[in-house]
Amino acid sequence: MLAGSELILGVTGSIAAYKAAYLLRELRRAGALVTVVTTAHAERFVGALTWRTLSGRPVLSDLFDPRSEEAVEHVALAERAHAVIVAPATANILAKAAHGLADDFLSTLLLAARCPVLMVPAMDGGMWSHPATSANVATLRARGVTVLEPDSGELASGLAGKGRLPEVDSILEAVERLLTPVRDLAGERILVTAGPTREPIDPVRYLSNRSSGKMGHALATAALRRGAEVVLISGPTSLTPPSGAVYVPVQTAEEMREAALQHIESATIVIKAAAVADYRVRDPRASKIKSSKTEGLTLELLPTPDILKELAARRGRAFIVGFAAETRDVRASGTEKLRSKGIDLLVANDVSRQGIGFESDDNEVLLLDRWGGAIELPRMRKLAVAGAILDRALALRAAAAASPDPAAPHPRPLP
Repeated sequence: MLAGSELILGVTGSIAAYKAAYLLRELRRAGALVTVVTTAHAERFVGALTWRTLSGRPVLSDLFDPRSEEAVEHVALAERAHAVIVAPATANILAKAAHGLADDFLSTLLLAARCPVLMVPAMDGGMWSHPATSANVATLRARGVTVLEPDSGELASGLAGKGRLPEVDSILEAVERLLTPVRDLAGERILVTAGPTREPIDPVRYLSNRSSGKMGHALATAALRRGAEVVLISGPTSLTPPSGAVYVPVQTAEEMREAALQHIESATIVIKAAAVADYRVRDPRASKIKSSKTEGLTLELLPTPDILKELAARRGRAFIVGFAAETRDVRASGTEKLRSKGIDLLVANDVSRQGIGFESDDNEVLLLDRWGGAIELPRMRKLAVAGAILDRALALRAAAAASPDPAAPHPRPLP
C-alpha cells in the first residue's frame, strides 16, 4: 500500500518525538520513501543522526542553512510528496498551520503543500481541550486536513488525560487510508464482529477458543480505508482497534449479541467474523473453584445464542456475511451453514492447517454465496483477504439488486 510513496514526516518539539522514530521505521518497512523535517525544538528530544540513519536521507530543519542544497526547496519538496505527516503535532504547530504562519521549514512546507496532510497531536495537560486548540483543529479539518484524536492516559507531566500520541499502528492505518484512492464504500455502514468470546466458569476461568481477532480487525481496517463507517464489536484480543471505527468491546456471547442487535438496524453490510463460543456454563461460580488433584470437575453447558442466524432474520436490507472455521469437509460444511443461517455470503476456511486461520497473519478461504457461487482465494495476508471479501459482497449485492429475480444467478467470479 505504501511501497514507493514519497512521504514527508514532520517532527515537532514534544516528548513523544521518540515515538516518531518507530513510526519512521515502520513507514520504511512498508516501502515508503521518507524525508524527515524537524523543528528546532524537536532536535532537543531526538537528534538529526537518528532521523538520517532511519530514513537514509538528509534531515531538513533550517530554512536558511547554506550547507543544505534542499533548504530553499520547500515548495518543490511539498509538490513531490504524496502526503505530509506531522507526528507528533504540538499545539503550536496546529496553531501555525491553522493561521498560515510560516516561520520555519516545517510550517513553510505545510503552507506550500497541496498533497494530503495528516496531523497527529500530542500535548500535555489541558492543551488539547483548550478552546484555542479546538478552534484550530476545527479550522484545519474544515480545510481538509486529517487531524487524529490523541489517546487518553498518563501524560508526561504525570497528569492523566487526553493528549498522548496515538499508537504507531493507528497512525500507519491513518496514513494508508489517506493514500487509498478507492472510496467505493463511502456511505456504507458496516458492522463487523471479531475475536473470541469468553464464557465464565468462575472469576478466574472461562471457556473460549483460539481466535485472535485478526481477520475481523482486518475487515474493519479495509472497510475504513475505502470510506465506510464501521462499528467493530470485538471480544477480548491483544489488538489495537483501527482508528476511526466505533469500537465496542465485549466479553460473552450474550454481550456480543446485545451489541450487534443495537447496531443492526443502521447497518448496510454485516460481517460476522467473530468466533463465538458455542457453549456457556449454566451456573458460573461466584468464587474460585478450588482445584483438586484427585477429583474431576463436571460442568453443565448450555448453547449460546445463534447470533448470525438472528442477525440474518433481522437484517432489513443489510447484506449478511458469515464465517465458518472448519477442520474437515470445508465446502460441504460451509454450504450447509450458508443455507441454515439464511445469509448471503459465507467465508469458510480450514483452521487445522498451519499458517492460516486462527492466530496467523495469513488466510486461505472459500467464498460461498446463496446464489450458488464458489470462489477459492489463495493464501494471502488477512488484509488482502478482507479486501476480496468486501469486493465480493459489493458485486453480489449489486447483481442481486439489478435482477428482478431474487434467486438470480450469481455474478461471474471476480478476478
